[in-house]
Amino acid sequence: MTEDLPELRASDTDRERVAEILRDALTEGRLAMEEFDERLEAAYKARTYGELEPLTADLPAAAQAPAPLSLRKESGAPARWAERIVSGGQGSSVGFSLMSGFQRKGRWTIGRRFTAACVMGGGEIDLREANFAGPEVVISCWVLMGGVNIVVPPGVEVDVRGLGIMGGFDAREDGTPGEPGAPRVVVTGLALMGGVGVERKLPRAERRRLKEERRRLKEDGRKELD
Repeated sequence: MTEDLPELRASDTDRERVAEILRDALTEGRLAMEEFDERLEAAYKARTYGELEPLTADLPAAAQAPAPLSLRKESGAPARWAERIVSGGQGSSVGFSLMSGFQRKGRWTIGRRFTAACVMGGGEIDLREANFAGPEVVISCWVLMGGVNIVVPPGVEVDVRGLGIMGGFDAREDGTPGEPGAPRVVVTGLALMGGVGVERKLPRAERRRLKEERRRLKEDGRKELD
C-alpha cells in the first residue's frame, strides 16, 4: 500500500512500527548493532512512507506487518497537533536583539505573527515544544549583520518567502508537505548582510528516548554475547 503513496506523510505511529521491526531484526541476528543504529535513526527522522519503506524492505517481518496505522485513521487533525494549536491565542509576539541575542524555546506559545529583529546580533526560535496561536504562523525576520535560526519539529510545513541582500534565507525546508492537522510556518522578511536559517529537528524528549533506547539495546546485546 505504501509503495503507491511514497510522498504521503508518515506519522509517529508509522515510525514506531518500523522501529519495532528493526528491534526484532536485531534480536534475531538479522541486523548488526551498527546497521541497526543507522536504520533506527533514519526511521525517527523519516518524513514520508517513501523514506520508511527501504528501512525494512529486506526484513521478513515487514512483509507480514499491517498497513501503516495512519492510513487507517479517520480524517482530521491528530490529537498531538490539535492540542498544540491554541484557539484564541495571542495575535503577535516579538524577539529583538541589538549586539546581543534572544531565545524562544521550550514550552511557549508563538503568536500568529512573530517579528524577529536582529541588528549585529542573533536570535533562536525553537518551535519543537511550542504551542501555536493558530494553524498558520508568520515569522517576519529583519536582520542587519546578524542572524536568526528557526527550529521546527518533523511534520510542520514550512514556506520561506524572505529576501536576502548580501545575505540569505535558507530554503532547504521550503515546500515540504506537512502532516494532516499540523501548523504551517511562513518565514518572511529581509536579511541584509546576514542570514535566516530553518532546520528540522526531533524534539529533545524524543532524542533522549532514542539515545536511551540505543543504550539499552547495546547492553542487551552485550549480555547475550556473555
